[in-house]
Amino acid sequence: MAHELRGQIERITYTNEENGYTIARVRIPGERDLVTVVGNLTTPTPGEVIHMSGEWSNHPRYGRQFRIDRYRSLVPATVSGIERYLGSGLIKGIGPVMARRIVRAFGETTLDVIDNRIDELSRVQGIGKKRIAMIHRAWEDQKEIREVMIFLQAHGVSSAYATRIFKQYGKAAIQVVRDNPYRLATDIFGIGFVTADRIAQKLGFAKDSQVRVEAGILYVLNELAGEGNVYYPYEPLVEKCRDILEVSRDHVVRAFGTITLENRIVIEDLNEGTGPLLENHKEVYLARYHRAESSVAEGLKALMRAPSAVRRIDADKALAWVQENLSILLARRQVEAVRCALESKVLVITGGPGTGKTTIIHAVLRILGRLQLRIFLAAPTGRAAKRMTEASGFEARTIHRMLEFSLQKGGFQRNERHPLECDVLVVDEASMIDTVLMHHLMRAVPVNATLILVGDVNQLPSVGPGNVLRDIIDSGAVPVVTLNEIFRQARESKIIVNAHRIQQGVVPSLSPAAPDDDFHFIHQEDPDQVLRIVRELVRERIPARFQLDPLDDIQVLTPMHRGTVGAENLNKELQEALNPRGEVIVRGHRRFRVGDKVMQIRNDYDREVFNGDIGRIRLVDPESGEVVVDFDGRPVPYDPSDLDELVLAYAVSVHKSQGSEYPAVIIPVLTQHYVLLQRNLIYTAVTRGKRLVVMVGAAKALGIAVRNDRTEKRYSHLNRRLA
Repeated sequence: MAHELRGQIERITYTNEENGYTIARVRIPGERDLVTVVGNLTTPTPGEVIHMSGEWSNHPRYGRQFRIDRYRSLVPATVSGIERYLGSGLIKGIGPVMARRIVRAFGETTLDVIDNRIDELSRVQGIGKKRIAMIHRAWEDQKEIREVMIFLQAHGVSSAYATRIFKQYGKAAIQVVRDNPYRLATDIFGIGFVTADRIAQKLGFAKDSQVRVEAGILYVLNELAGEGNVYYPYEPLVEKCRDILEVSRDHVVRAFGTITLENRIVIEDLNEGTGPLLENHKEVYLARYHRAESSVAEGLKALMRAPSAVRRIDADKALAWVQENLSILLARRQVEAVRCALESKVLVITGGPGTGKTTIIHAVLRILGRLQLRIFLAAPTGRAAKRMTEASGFEARTIHRMLEFSLQKGGFQRNERHPLECDVLVVDEASMIDTVLMHHLMRAVPVNATLILVGDVNQLPSVGPGNVLRDIIDSGAVPVVTLNEIFRQARESKIIVNAHRIQQGVVPSLSPAAPDDDFHFIHQEDPDQVLRIVRELVRERIPARFQLDPLDDIQVLTPMHRGTVGAENLNKELQEALNPRGEVIVRGHRRFRVGDKVMQIRNDYDREVFNGDIGRIRLVDPESGEVVVDFDGRPVPYDPSDLDELVLAYAVSVHKSQGSEYPAVIIPVLTQHYVLLQRNLIYTAVTRGKRLVVMVGAAKALGIAVRNDRTEKRYSHLNRRLA
């Protein structure tokens, strides 16, 4: 239940200028001691009186606090309050000494003088015309900030979002929100269409207003892109928009026309070509995804047409030399892959674990290295790049670092005007690359370079829109080498053998394994018992038997977020089991402690941490609200408002584990996961484990997953554009 408080700010303990997060001590009538308040305040000032709405809470270390949901600023009423207010640095041109002089001259009427009779300030020693003009300008700015905050909060915007909106639009904030509140959904991180729509309704926007329907269509397309679609068929999209926005078809169609003319969406008509007439023939793209998909196709075609920077060599001699040099004997498919890499401008190498992809990369790099070529290695994630470096002996970077992403300079610095200085580019874990990242990669690859994409096409597709690796393979336009032979050494691993069985639609043997086997299945159908077993495995059984660290070496992978063995509940339970004590910061329903394993859940280019990166919390400061996370030896600070970017990572979804490998993996599999039980999801989870995979759950659930190879359809047309 929300409480109302009114009081005067006595001192500011902490404030973050970027997002307004503030810890302040406030004098409240009726309270003997100063009260600690926390929340997002814009330019909080000692002496300022604020009317707050929020809730009381008890901090484990700092005691009773009032958490502000919304507030409005009031001018101070007492002489001492006015003096503190003016002397706080709020008004440029007035410091503590000058504030004392002004208040001595005008007393309780001081603020009225500044507001309405500012020229009278010339009576105060040390204030001339120049300083009066400066004070007037600063005072007007403060009034505008206050007006903006009152307006936004009156229309249902929390103080945290109000601060972000003011930072984005400044004095124009009221006008922007009045004219088109739906801009908030695209301009401000964290404000989606639903929040913007609620604000719009408070402002009197009708359900069928053109601006609402246009914003709604873009919202629906963005949601569909979040499900992996680069485009969506026209008619089903019209119906989705009608249902979600609760407006007529005519309103939706009219809005389609407007946002097409404004180049915010692209509608392609497949019947405008010379091929057979198609039903449901129109496809609707958000403009940026149409541009990205077209550019990937054009870039790959241009690459294949252009002459190569790699001079022709005798492939047979090179193959003989590299096998002798590395003391290996390549299999027939591996020989074919190395030969293709030496002769093709673009090549895809795909295959499951244990099929020799790493050996091929190693051999190709040795041969090309002898030719004094500039060779770059890259992968979509930091962990995948690190693995690539360890396996090849060549330095590998993330694609973002290689393309020199800079938020300050406005995006990727490597592009067609400033291409990568390489003759050969090898990209691993290519199944993780989405359409937009591939677009930026293709813009930066020099036209004479050789591009080798390596990946396992049977894994889950990218988190972002598209199915790039699958589409390139299906197009038939690019040479592809598919590796499907498991090598002798790899055949000794039950992880690898069972992964290939799963990929072929065969349920692995679930009979009890020998103690030293690397693949185990524990039969248990009760979700509460599965949860208990997972806790025991992480905390006691696996560390004791395999000498693995429960935090650094063991990763729980789950198909879903909700439920007894969903990521959310597993994280709460495992945090309690592995890290129950220490300094804590509460963010919503999440509690962060020193020592916690956490994951970054969106790309943050400022901090250079990316979606899926896992780190450990090294510092929690409840006073300032700051958290410091260690990512592979690099400390990264987070302010309170940035904690939405972090989640606990004792357990993560299978999707979030892509590109990573862990010494040990635990996978709960139950029929309550029914909706998400798919072959490529289980296959991806199993192939994340290096030394040990333990599945806990129902044999029936595993059988459902292995037999279900109907992956969710993703709408993309890269294969058609290439073919």
